[in-house]
This record gives sequence, structure tokens and C-alpha cells, in this order.
Amino acid sequence: MSRFKPEAAELFVSTDVETDGPIPGAHSMLSLASAVFDAEGELVDTFSANLEPLPDATTDPQTMTWWQEHPEAWAAATCDPAPPDRVMSEYLSWLGGLGGRPVFVAYPVAFDYPFVIHYLSRFTGRDPFARATIDIRSYAMAVMQCATLGRAGIRRMPRHWVEDDGLSSHIALDDAVRQGLMFIRMYRDNLRRSHSPEPDPGSLSEYPEW
Repeated sequence: MSRFKPEAAELFVSTDVETDGPIPGAHSMLSLASAVFDAEGELVDTFSANLEPLPDATTDPQTMTWWQEHPEAWAAATCDPAPPDRVMSEYLSWLGGLGGRPVFVAYPVAFDYPFVIHYLSRFTGRDPFARATIDIRSYAMAVMQCATLGRAGIRRMPRHWVEDDGLSSHIALDDAVRQGLMFIRMYRDNLRRSHSPEPDPGSLSEYPEW
């Protein structure tokens, strides 16, 4: 159970993980990073750590082939790893010190959240997020009023949402900050649209690529 009160202000915990395979437990989380944003869009704090592989896990051959094509990212994800139990205990304490209710945000949440919760459950017995999650692409689908998820991809998003150099460097902290900023931009646009009494000439429905 979460130790955070429901009435506490929500904090958006943009999170990225790097792994050596697609399945939590069967494969290991190599790097964990979170960047926390408040509802005003301010970057509150960050967390980043590399983890030693699980002793009872294996690597996925296809994933390891992919890593060979990204040597700089691999080096960043595997330098100075710490024991998983220590990292997850520190992560739980860090979340508890943020002063708000953490909401897990990721792109895609279906990949990152299972790894983080598997590790939190295994090494701390806690779920500080209480299953409160936001998938950034699904949120974009709603803000853009798309009929399909496929129409809410990066290339179809408004340019001011996305960094010029893209979303992913495959370095966990870098990606957590980038995707967090992207989410905050669409979140703020959504709030402005929700509170606007008249259609804005520059509103989301005006974007031709949608």
C-alpha cells in the first residue's frame, strides 16, 4: 500500500529504465532514472542509479544485439552498478521525501512500470505509486483527440512538445527528463484548452498533421 495521502499534491515522476531483456525478473533492470515535475511544470528533483544484474536472471540475445549498436548508452547503463536491494531502498526513500503523491509517467508505461514495480516489490515490498500511472502516448492521444493510438506518435505531435533532437538517447536520466518535459508541455496545453471559454485560433485542432 502507498504511504502517501490521497489529498497530497500529485507529482509527475517521469521514469525511464534500461534493461538486458523485455521481461521483469527473467531479465535485469540495468539503469533506473526518474525526473520529477510538479503541476506547474517545474523540475523538482531527479534520481539515477545503475544496478547489478539479478543473480537468477538471464540476458536476452536480441536485446544484447541491440546494445552492441549503442556502445555509449551501454557504457552509461552499466558503469558503477550497485546492488538492487540498495538502489530500490534508496529510490523508495527518495520518493517518500518528495513531499507529494507520486504518479508514474513513462513512454511507454507498459514497459518501464512493470520493471520498476517488480524491483520495488521484490526488494522493498512496497508500491509507492499505488498503480497511479500515465502513459505519455495515450495521454497525447486524448489531448490530440486522435481516433487511434497510431496517430499520436512522435512524428505527429506538435513540434513544441518534442525536443529538436528527438526523445530517446537510451541514457536513462536523459530520457526521463526529455519525456517528462514532453509530457508537461502537452499537460499544460491540455489545461489551457480545458479552461479556455472560446476556441483558441492556435488550439490543438488547428494542427494540420493531426
